[in-house]
Amino acid sequence: MSTGMRADARDALRDTIPVAMGYLPLAAAYGLMLANTGIDWWWAPVSSLLIFAGAMQFLSVGLLAAHTPLAEIFIATLLVNFRHVFYGLSYPMDKLKRTPARVYGVFALTDETYSLLAGKADQNISGRRITLIQLFSHGYWILGSFVGALGAMALPDSIAGIEFSLTALFLVLTYEHAIKRENLPAVVMGVLASAVAFAIGGKQFLSVAMGVFLCLVLANYPIVSRKASRESGLRTSGSPDHGVDDAPAASDAVPSAAESR
Repeated sequence: MSTGMRADARDALRDTIPVAMGYLPLAAAYGLMLANTGIDWWWAPVSSLLIFAGAMQFLSVGLLAAHTPLAEIFIATLLVNFRHVFYGLSYPMDKLKRTPARVYGVFALTDETYSLLAGKADQNISGRRITLIQLFSHGYWILGSFVGALGAMALPDSIAGIEFSLTALFLVLTYEHAIKRENLPAVVMGVLASAVAFAIGGKQFLSVAMGVFLCLVLANYPIVSRKASRESGLRTSGSPDHGVDDAPAASDAVPSAAESR
């Protein structure tokens, strides 16, 4: 393994420690729930490998147990995961040079990995490190669901509080964003969108919150664009002027009589 590969793997492993703390217990709860419905235990790791959809996997347990038609499962999946369309607008696809990495990057884009990558937007992060972050996160989810499914026979039917692990993970990621001054506008917009959705969204809280947040982002775009243009203009005006002032002085350009000898 090359030095660069080892460094990227080490950094990606460190980056995903908070993800592991949320994914392992939550995926274990998913595996436990799936096995308790009577579905063969091995479907837990297999579905985590092939689907890797978090909340949708929890929803799929009830849908599969009820023998829901595939068309309805498809519609439910589209509605639950439609937010990923917006994640793709700022996903650093340009840093993934090879087609397999691009395809896997789209497949393995989750709320947590997106949050990690968004928090490192100002860093010169490599495409390999991005892929490793997603691979490690995916591995945590598969491992957790595998352990949960195997332990279904020994553990109680329900473990109170385990469902809060994903919320706790989001709280940690939100805190890491909020402490950076440049992220404050996004945090404020997220809080406002959540408040509006809490007031009027009802059961459609997530959809309303995302819609309000999108409107706020679009409204803020002209402000950010003007600020970026102004800063760019200041940098340009502050650059050295290669004009008359840089021209050599006449005394320097014309050799003296002594020098001409």
